Amino acid sequence: MGAPSEVDESRLKELHLSIRKPVVKYAPPPSTAQLRAQVDRYYQEAEEATERYNGAKEKADKAEADLDGLRDQAARRTEQLNAARNALGSYATAQYREGGMPASVQLILSSSPGQYLERASLAHQADSRQAVAVQRYEREVREVQQLRTAAGARLTELKQEQADLARHKHAVEGRLAQARRVLAELPAEERAAVERGDAAGAVRGATTAVRAGRSDSRDGLQDDVQVPTERAARAVAFAYAALGKPYVWGATGPGAFDCSGLTQAAWQAAGVSLPRTTYTQINAGRRVSRSALAPGDLVFFYSGISHVGIYVGGGKMIHAPHPGAPVRIAPVDEMPFAGASRPV
Repeated sequence: MGAPSEVDESRLKELHLSIRKPVVKYAPPPSTAQLRAQVDRYYQEAEEATERYNGAKEKADKAEADLDGLRDQAARRTEQLNAARNALGSYATAQYREGGMPASVQLILSSSPGQYLERASLAHQADSRQAVAVQRYEREVREVQQLRTAAGARLTELKQEQADLARHKHAVEGRLAQARRVLAELPAEERAAVERGDAAGAVRGATTAVRAGRSDSRDGLQDDVQVPTERAARAVAFAYAALGKPYVWGATGPGAFDCSGLTQAAWQAAGVSLPRTTYTQINAGRRVSRSALAPGDLVFFYSGISHVGIYVGGGKMIHAPHPGAPVRIAPVDEMPFAGASRPV
């Protein structure tokens, strides 16, 4: 067999290169439905982080208030301590002036022994009072030290809560930035629908409901809606009045709300204090089943209890959905149902 020709060698090189060349596969771009699902997931993750932020903020605010209170107490006790120290100093000075002369000599030199004995009796009583003052002073010292120790511990807790706050804030902002990037890939009509949150139809429905219920003292409720209590009626009326207001994470009104901020404010208007977060609000009242829902009940969604709305009857709720979508009416079954509670 003869040596390979130049043509054969060139062909072999081409075959060798074709074997080594990687095959690049191009994935099809995500569909509109997939993009919307991504946006929904990012918004849900942002809301979970928002509720953790709300919880951390509540703890940080309490820690800061406690720290201020401890510092005020410490300042007042320090003033009392200084006054007690000054009083004891005056007494010690007087004792120093008179203490160098024995009592027997003072008696001999006294022009009036009776007067001296009377003064001695008073001095003994003064000594007893000063002993009590010393004990009080020592107690004040201990209490001031305890307050300063407690303030130092609370300051450490506050710094930790503030660090948690910053971390959760960063998580919220990160998820919202991801949602915005995906939104930018959606067709204009789909993007507008997501950002609008179907709010236009919700507000029109709310206006009809309000007009239908104005003859009722429970303004904003339809006549055929049975509300369990007057407080529940006031909470629902507040929610109707909030329709169209923007979602702002961390907000509790009056101009903007996040989901748990809306429910907290609604029940606050009814005279009921609710905790700040979804995962604490669900335990703030009596649990009710989905089949037993009544207007005013709080309805919770997702396995992590990361979203809440206020039930208004007819299978509908009012809630603050996500950034860009204002407070609106929506079906309870548009999200995975996790439970419900009745505050009163």
